[in-house]
Amino acid sequence: MSVGVLIFFAVVGSVICAKARVPGGAVAFALIGLVLFIGTPAGAGLPGLVSDFLSSISEASQPLTDGEAEG
Repeated sequence: MSVGVLIFFAVVGSVICAKARVPGGAVAFALIGLVLFIGTPAGAGLPGLVSDFLSSISEASQPLTDGEAEG
């Protein structure tokens, strides 16, 4: 079975669990799908992209959270 089919079934399982109001199952299927996607060549750059995004958010918020109180 190819990885694409497994990702598809993980997404479908997540949607089914969400509609059945089973949040634990939906989260589990979503995480399985995410791990499978990151394992593919198309998703291999995702961890680096998320890291760059979070570091740019951190740099942008640095002046707001430098710990100095305005008075």
